[in-house]
Amino acid sequence: MADVAKEYGAALFLLASEQNAREEYKAALDGLVATLRETPEYLEMLACPAIPKKERLAAIEQVFATRVPEHLLSYLQLLCEKGRTHCFFESAAEFSSLYDAAERIFTARVVSAVALNVDERARLTETLSTRYGGRVLAEYAVDPALLGGIVVEIDGKILDGSLRRRLQEAKEVMKQ
Repeated sequence: MADVAKEYGAALFLLASEQNAREEYKAALDGLVATLRETPEYLEMLACPAIPKKERLAAIEQVFATRVPEHLLSYLQLLCEKGRTHCFFESAAEFSSLYDAAERIFTARVVSAVALNVDERARLTETLSTRYGGRVLAEYAVDPALLGGIVVEIDGKILDGSLRRRLQEAKEVMKQ
């Protein structure tokens, strides 16, 4: 099922790229995701075999025709027609991943021993953006167990500048 969702998301991304409309599709898809998360019963209705497929497709047209690009509307109708509405959120996530990769947008998870102030966050984001050659969106959390420093997880890598790690390294050196 995940492979099918990825294929749908990738196909939508390729279509958006061919039309030179990735940003437009991303914004519309994000809006569609938000709408369908707020009203999960709508997706359930689109998957309901008791409602004739023709009516479900017409419902999509009626609700979204003026809100999303034509091909995004067709995409949602295709998912409904093929009985794949359950793949919608995963396929949208795949589209977003491909979009972020193409636009060089990275998400960083930053954990620090104490809360970082606005200036520290800005400097860290700027440093990471320069290092990774793209735009960095950072999510921040506090973990007092670090004792000091920060841990950054970005692009599948962990940059551990915590005092806890340094103390652990010193302890290992002393054991040798």
